[in-house]
Amino acid sequence: MTSNVRRRALPVLAALTLALAACGGGGQDAEPPKPAVTVAVLESGPVTLRRELPGRTSAWLVAEVRPQVNGLVAKRLFTEGDIVEAGQPLYQIDDASYRAAANSARAQLKRAEATLVAARLTARRTGELVEVSAVSKQDHDNAVAALGQAEADVGAARAALDAANVTLGYARITSPINGRIGRSSVTQGALVTANQPQALATVQQLDPIHVDLTQSSAELLELRRSLAEGRLERGEEAMAVTILMEDGSEFQHPGALKFSEVAVDPRTGSYTLRVEVPNPDHVLMPGMYVRAMLGAGVRKDAVLVPQRGIARDPKGNTTAMVVNAEGVVEQRPVVVSRTIGDQWLVESGLAAGDRVVIEGLQKIGPGAAVEVTEEVRAAGAPAAVAPATATADAADAGDATDAAIPAGQE
Repeated sequence: MTSNVRRRALPVLAALTLALAACGGGGQDAEPPKPAVTVAVLESGPVTLRRELPGRTSAWLVAEVRPQVNGLVAKRLFTEGDIVEAGQPLYQIDDASYRAAANSARAQLKRAEATLVAARLTARRTGELVEVSAVSKQDHDNAVAALGQAEADVGAARAALDAANVTLGYARITSPINGRIGRSSVTQGALVTANQPQALATVQQLDPIHVDLTQSSAELLELRRSLAEGRLERGEEAMAVTILMEDGSEFQHPGALKFSEVAVDPRTGSYTLRVEVPNPDHVLMPGMYVRAMLGAGVRKDAVLVPQRGIARDPKGNTTAMVVNAEGVVEQRPVVVSRTIGDQWLVESGLAAGDRVVIEGLQKIGPGAAVEVTEEVRAAGAPAAVAPATATADAADAGDATDAAIPAGQE
């Protein structure tokens, strides 16, 4: 009986003990745990800023093959799509009439040369006879004049023969440049005319090849202003040009900037940049749409912040949550300009050494004490160059997009 009473009393005593303990500590509330966050520690370093511009490819040299004489196409002497060399015959036009004209001019030249020989002999004889008064001086003057006329006739006949040979040579149409020839617009037996508007074929030199880019004039002014103020510096690596194909792949041969247009197109507010790109395998063809990563300058002490750490309000203002030395969260206004991989390029508001919250943002607010569980370094090259997203500070992006690569890691 006694043991049963003891067993029933033990739970009651335990409950009373817990109740007394709870009442005894009621004067002091337990402190809630600090929310855990992950921060990115910002670092500064040199970054090569690049601009991604749209462009079209164009051939290095273009020659439209047209006839310079009239006639029927007797033969086509090339294979469409082949590589041809300068001076290589492409078409043969029926040249029977032109060959006859050349032969006639050659005969006229021989006649004039024979007349010249006779006139020269006559002038010589009259010269000897006039000295002994065997002929009159008037006869000698006539012989000398006839000699001069015969010499002029020979010159005219020789020029006529040269002209006939030139016309005869035009009957064989040759390639004016080295390059790849396209399809033929005529076949054997077609009638062609001198200087006709339709080209017989087109030869294009594709190695190297031109890439014509368009850039906003506002961007050019901003670039010059940044260079003048010292915010950007020119570097050798900043001038390299990388060509991106239509499928996003990178062309294996880098290009070089060769020409910048001296006038702005008033219709678009942009100007043209021309890039020369080696194209030994003829992968790039005229008319292709490509994009080019063009170096703009080097930012020596650039600060990059992960995109996850930047918030934007409905007005477009950007802010970041920063953990100070006391472990308290501060909300700081930030100005960013362009994306570099998965990071923003900071213009103002953040500096090297700042700890920006990138995980746990939903659990904190300004003034909250937090527990930093992990620190991530926010420096280094992005895994890939990505098009930038325009911000309020870079609104004049046009059709192009921004991108950048840390210097020395291209």
